[in-house]
Amino acid sequence: MACKALMKFSPGTKALIQLIQTRTAQTAAAPVAKSEKKLKKFEIYRWNPDKPGDKPRVQTYQVDLNDCGPMVLDGLIKIKNEMDQTLTFRRSCREGICGSCAMNIDGTNTLACIYKINDSPSKPVKVYPLPHMYVVKDLVPDMSNFYAQYRSIEPYLKKKDVKESDIGKQSYLQSVEDRAKLDGLYECILCACCSTSCPSYWWNSDKYLGPAVLMQAYRWMIDSRDDFTEERLALMEDGYSVYRCHTIMNCTKTCPKGLNPGRAIGEIKKLMMSYNKQKAAH
Repeated sequence: MACKALMKFSPGTKALIQLIQTRTAQTAAAPVAKSEKKLKKFEIYRWNPDKPGDKPRVQTYQVDLNDCGPMVLDGLIKIKNEMDQTLTFRRSCREGICGSCAMNIDGTNTLACIYKINDSPSKPVKVYPLPHMYVVKDLVPDMSNFYAQYRSIEPYLKKKDVKESDIGKQSYLQSVEDRAKLDGLYECILCACCSTSCPSYWWNSDKYLGPAVLMQAYRWMIDSRDDFTEERLALMEDGYSVYRCHTIMNCTKTCPKGLNPGRAIGEIKKLMMSYNKQKAAH
């Protein structure tokens, strides 16, 4: 049938069709060349508290970057899925929104989902849990103290002279200018990268609230809809909650969202100098 159909075309068209058919057959028959593997070493902190006698160690894995996404989290997921199912880490959104995959990568506290695997062929990717926190397992830090500190600042809108039964019945509006004051504060995802990069928090995490929690405290202090600014400041009048900040600014340098906790802490200190203690007492 193909030969009969071919006879209907001109000699030039026939030659072109035959050439295309020959090239197609050659391409189909040719073996597919495999690309050379692009191996990258991942050196990962491992520790399993459920395994008697297990001690913290660094375990090395080889990952083919030709068959892996560009981010460190992609590499970790590939290792867990294909090489070692015992590897433990947190992750959720994979878009730098939830803060679950915060860890120390190549010496920097960051989010594994938005941190690109380094391009150097000889440089391994070094992955550790967030520093100076108790480790639950492998790359999973214990965030209990961090969340307890966040809870202590009462991170929600508080109004005076409003009955509990009336909550939710009225909208509290803001001007465009007042709303703009919250920019650079509300975007915090509580990943704890900043707090765990702060030497003051390493030394006094039981009493010093740390950059992330203090930035969130400031966010509610300056919210025009909140009526408890004086009371919020009064809770921080001890020598540790806010004054343990020595303006080292590691927090601002490492924030994966590009926020400035150091500036927020400085603003809290300014407010502390002038707040009405007598009004807060009532």
